[in-house]
Amino acid sequence: MARIAVIGAGMGALAAAARLAVAGHRVTVYERTETYGGAVRRFERDGFSFDTGPGLLTLPAVWRDLFVKTGKEPLEACAELVQVDPSARHVFADGTEAALPNASRAGVVSALDEALGAGAGGRWGDFLVRAREAWDRTRRPLLEEPLWPNWPVLADREPYPSVPHKRLLRTRRAGTLAEVGAWELRDPRLAALLESHALAYGLDPRVTPASAAVLPYMEHAFGMWSVRGGVRELARAVYERCLARRVAFAFGAEVTRIVEKDGRAAGVELGDGSVVEADFVVAPGAGAVGVPPRGQGEVGPQRGLPSRLTVLLALRGGRPEGTAHRTIVHTRDREGELTALFGTAPAPTAAPTVTVLRPGDPALVPDAAHEAVTLSVVVPAGAEPGTDLVEAVLSVAERALPGLRDRVLWRELRTPADIAGETGVEGGSVPAPALAAAGGRLLHPANSTALSGLFTVGGWAHPGGGLPHAGMSGALVAGLVVEGPRFRGSQ
Repeated sequence: MARIAVIGAGMGALAAAARLAVAGHRVTVYERTETYGGAVRRFERDGFSFDTGPGLLTLPAVWRDLFVKTGKEPLEACAELVQVDPSARHVFADGTEAALPNASRAGVVSALDEALGAGAGGRWGDFLVRAREAWDRTRRPLLEEPLWPNWPVLADREPYPSVPHKRLLRTRRAGTLAEVGAWELRDPRLAALLESHALAYGLDPRVTPASAAVLPYMEHAFGMWSVRGGVRELARAVYERCLARRVAFAFGAEVTRIVEKDGRAAGVELGDGSVVEADFVVAPGAGAVGVPPRGQGEVGPQRGLPSRLTVLLALRGGRPEGTAHRTIVHTRDREGELTALFGTAPAPTAAPTVTVLRPGDPALVPDAAHEAVTLSVVVPAGAEPGTDLVEAVLSVAERALPGLRDRVLWRELRTPADIAGETGVEGGSVPAPALAAAGGRLLHPANSTALSGLFTVGGWAHPGGGLPHAGMSGALVAGLVVEGPRFRGSQ
């Protein structure tokens, strides 16, 4: 039985802790705040309840696997998952709308043909076939296996099978997500649909590799899911599973240093100066560990990714029957939005792309005569959003929810500073999933490190950000600790 110190109680850390405890190790989690879940938090007021982190879940099999491997009760006995249908409603810049069925290629093709014109659905369906090929080529090395020393294979090869096009008297293949939209989808609305999946993770579609096609594919293939009572209920279920497996928690315990002895991690030093000995240490990534990754050459943590502004709205009036859980209202000024987010020079705030969440969950409202709505937009890390941006967000949201302002009882803002306070990440940056190609720029540091006995977990370590990826990182770290360097991931 090894003594294992886990730094932080984010979702990846909790997943690792539960698996390590089941393997017979003595696990203690040291969390500097007073609760668990990392960015998966909840805000409550006057009978309203809101997720302040992710509002939906994809690839729930990751968390089902955790519960299968760590106890007799399945995930569904501890948290109720509900498939969202439609997967999303899209309101495009020209006013056209499309509601896309959940996990149905034929349904999506039909819906896009009806909304955008004959042929649009077919082009999107053909794109999904190519995206599946990229998924099949990268699924294991990007999600199910540790990042091995031969990682440049992932960095140098573009797995997305772009369609050849004649451009300026020569044959070209799309190398970025924006080029896939322009050359293969050939409709600005389909391009906006594609690019929104990158933008949701703070990625600039103009430079994001075509391999990011796996992001819409994951949503299409595995569906979108809500959690009854909010995604915070998933965090609660994982935390309680840790307690059931006798994982110990120390809240309000900030780790200030990883203790080294004889060339390996030997414990942690806490803010009060006390030292806790350990045989292994599991820490968050993003450079918080202070030691270099192992076997990755120049690959390091992703830097400079944007953050989020979230507007929580308590509304008078109930949610109409048939309302989509998620609506994405696309910007009318794509170039302005991208310049504001990713430009090197200051730019005026453009009317942004806004994601509107309207969950039909009675547990989130005081009664049926009220509605809880969440608006979210991508903003630069460290930004201090002003009134102008909040008003712009509300104006964009009214394209999907007419009369919104007249229904507002109160609103609450969650800014990059709030995310930074909850996660400890400078500027409140939000990690993106690992992606192949682009010279390894969108890979994350390996879970093993240059310091023996020290492993990294969570969104800023391999395989990157997002709830499913966090759960996968926990499984990889547990495998590396239990089986050692010979561990090759799930089979």
